[in-house]
Amino acid sequence: MRLLAVDQGTGETAVLREDSDPHWLDIVPGIPARTSGGRIVWTTNSEGTRRLLVAGPGELENGTALPVTPPQMQVREVLSVDGDTVLFSASDGEPTQVGVWQHSPDGLTRIAVHDLAGEAAEPAAERWSAEALAGGVETALRAGGTTVLSSRSLAEPGAKFSVLRQSATVTSIGSLAERPVLTDLRVTLMRSGEHELRTALVLPSWYEAGSAKLPVLMDPYGGPHLQRVLASADAYLTSQWFADQGFAVIVADGRGTPGRGPDWDRAVAGDLSSLALQDQIDALAAVAERCATEQLADLDLTRVGIRGWSFGGYLAALAVLRRPDVFHVGIAGAPVTDWRLYDTHYTERYLGDPNARQAEYDRSSLIPDAPKLTRPLMIIHGLADDNVVVAHSLRLSWALLAAGCPHTVLPLTGVTHMASQEDVAENLLLLQVDFLRSALQLH
Repeated sequence: MRLLAVDQGTGETAVLREDSDPHWLDIVPGIPARTSGGRIVWTTNSEGTRRLLVAGPGELENGTALPVTPPQMQVREVLSVDGDTVLFSASDGEPTQVGVWQHSPDGLTRIAVHDLAGEAAEPAAERWSAEALAGGVETALRAGGTTVLSSRSLAEPGAKFSVLRQSATVTSIGSLAERPVLTDLRVTLMRSGEHELRTALVLPSWYEAGSAKLPVLMDPYGGPHLQRVLASADAYLTSQWFADQGFAVIVADGRGTPGRGPDWDRAVAGDLSSLALQDQIDALAAVAERCATEQLADLDLTRVGIRGWSFGGYLAALAVLRRPDVFHVGIAGAPVTDWRLYDTHYTERYLGDPNARQAEYDRSSLIPDAPKLTRPLMIIHGLADDNVVVAHSLRLSWALLAAGCPHTVLPLTGVTHMASQEDVAENLLLLQVDFLRSALQLH
């Protein structure tokens, strides 16, 4: 990746910086940018962390530019550049929490208007783990010396907005957004297994430990670019709805998911299947052990389902195909089934050129595994999907049919990658629950 400077008079370009990586380079939102003083905003991977650079062109060109953020801070996005102030979001040691920082000639400071832990720590004590209440998810914009901060926490759904002016006065902004009907969320954040997988256990709001065995529903995304386990109640609304239908829902972010640094991201290079699936299995085992040890819940590991959408749909189908001993039913929504059919800008980053890396593509494909299906599998796909095209599900269904493996296909007419129509989305949830209950013999 090259950062170029353009001479406005001649149009000639000069290379200010060149970065390379054995696997891939990340396109970080908000960069490159330039401060009013002419310093360039960029990022670099250093000491296992994505770090912020704010440096003069000469420093970038001769390689003397030093990061302005510490090694444990993972920079997520450059949000705004206002004068000589750079506003950015980052996770400072804990990937489930995202804060807002600013760098200026005065140094590096945290922008935090709300004490997210203190607002609801006491009334939420029975519903949230202490770790969960330690922080939240924030983002912001800045212009003309004024910062608008959006804060989300695990204390309650929805965002709180504040305006921070140069005079240091803080003004709250009321939100007119519709409130979720689910308000009684029951989530415990934990670290699972040897890789300390960030994991959320979502229990029914009405559940009392020891009252009944709960079937388990794994609810992952589990792939690059999307993090599910965050210190924000909004991240668990759908999972809580499934939990309230009588499941212990587990959401786990495995290797390759964002927020934990370049090495963690690149663990899946050349193989999008093996580690992603193994991490879900490890998370399930670790959560079950903790539930038994701490008497959080009684999990029924003879009834384990898995559902997901997009990469999560791929992971759900992968789970029942390759590990039917662990997963007893799968729901694959808009799944990628053969990576040769997906966007090259995305896929070749992880698996390389399909003409030169056929083994990697075969290893990550679901199609060769189709004859192994022994568990109930529902495949859901919007026929107007322009992201993961419907050919993915058609190809998997054809392979399953050719192998004589019964399965269910639910086509969604006029629906794109996500079912955004309210009636379709609602009925889709109900159909999934019915399928899970029938497959797991829940009455």
